[in-house]
Amino acid sequence: MFDAIKRWFQGIAEDFTDNFITGDRWKWLLEGLKNTLIISLLAVLIGIVIGVIVASVRSTYDKNGEAMRLRGGFGFKVFSFFNWLCNVYLTVIRGTPMVVQLLIMYFIIFASSTNGLMVAVISFGINSGAYLAEIFRGGIMSVDGGQFEAGRALGFNYVQTMIYIVIPQMFKIVLPTLCNEFIALIKETAVAGYVGIRDLTKAGDEIRGRTFSAFMPLIAVALIYLGLVMLLTKLVSLLERRLRKNER
Repeated sequence: MFDAIKRWFQGIAEDFTDNFITGDRWKWLLEGLKNTLIISLLAVLIGIVIGVIVASVRSTYDKNGEAMRLRGGFGFKVFSFFNWLCNVYLTVIRGTPMVVQLLIMYFIIFASSTNGLMVAVISFGINSGAYLAEIFRGGIMSVDGGQFEAGRALGFNYVQTMIYIVIPQMFKIVLPTLCNEFIALIKETAVAGYVGIRDLTKAGDEIRGRTFSAFMPLIAVALIYLGLVMLLTKLVSLLERRLRKNER
């Protein structure tokens, strides 16, 4: 029995060495983790910018569209067009798979580009922006209407009220949800390997292709994702507790 256990441990050690130590293949996982984090962080920043713009347009139309329609004029037509454009963007991006969007960006829109990392950042940023827009719109709509009156009392116009009063409060409301969207985005980047980027999942698959051993590299990738998500989830939990304390 002890010999069997010893042989089992020796097999595990040899498998570990073959998959990660030989040829410094552990560095592939490190590079993949770095690319995954770069894509996720830059994409969520792009998504925040897009999301704030789209959410501001849609929430403004929801709040003031009827009054603007009654006044009519060229301004209402322009604003209605932008609201329609935002709705088309949300429908298309949320209605098609992320991997299809990534392939379209890489092989059609940016077909002449050799920077797959940049294409992935833009693709995931545009995709994330659609989901963040609805999160932000819900946050803006939940801000008390009296805040707009307060802005007018301070001499702010509508845009200034949104920038200085409403949007900062919106971010406080949706911050935990925003952090959870970042966690989800990290896992979604696992499809970046479709365009030749060595992300974490692609690195594990490359190791498997070299060693013909699926268990060790894929379990390692899963454990790295799990550890990263658990760490971020813990940070989000601490952030939520801090926000609840500040509200008391």
